[in-house]
Amino acid sequence: MAQRQPPNHTPDHRHLGMLLVISGPSGVGKTTITRALEEHIPQAIFSVSATTRPKTDADREGLDYHFINDAQFDAMIAQGEFLEHAGVFGKRYGTPKAWVHQRLAEGRLVILEIDVQGAINIHKAHPSAMSIFILPPDEQTLLARLRQRKREDESTIQRRFGQARREMEIAHSCGVYNAFLVNRDLQATVVQAVALVKAEWNRRNP
Repeated sequence: MAQRQPPNHTPDHRHLGMLLVISGPSGVGKTTITRALEEHIPQAIFSVSATTRPKTDADREGLDYHFINDAQFDAMIAQGEFLEHAGVFGKRYGTPKAWVHQRLAEGRLVILEIDVQGAINIHKAHPSAMSIFILPPDEQTLLARLRQRKREDESTIQRRFGQARREMEIAHSCGVYNAFLVNRDLQATVVQAVALVKAEWNRRNP
């Protein structure tokens, strides 16, 4: 499986690598926030997950996801190639282990955009990981955002909405997340997220 290559960056072994988990329900803006973190923090790099879900016209292989079939996914599990993996709406997602460990060894800030189940698994394997959960202003705003995307029919939207409510409940009770950010204004939330992550990075790398 082809791996996303890091941008031009000389490994700095003076820095300690750090895992950053970003989670949140569908439609909350976490992908935009994740990409902004990668853009604003020089040491940051986004970890591309492998998935069995179909590729859409908007998806870019190796940049958004690595698209594989179920047999390939099973083989990667059998060979211990995932740092974590989970099933979501009948499709599977996994974080390639070797690539992440290599970037951490280079002193990079590795960003994982994964769900609550994956975040819990990461916390078990890497308890030092920093984890942030992105929340909507309220449930009705989240439902409106899901509808505005116009990607799915109403029954699928309602299923995602129900899953989002469960995910938010688990996030608050699981004890994994270091911070919860309410995304009322996207740009303000980006600024807040960047400040939080930079502060933690600088604390670990004085």
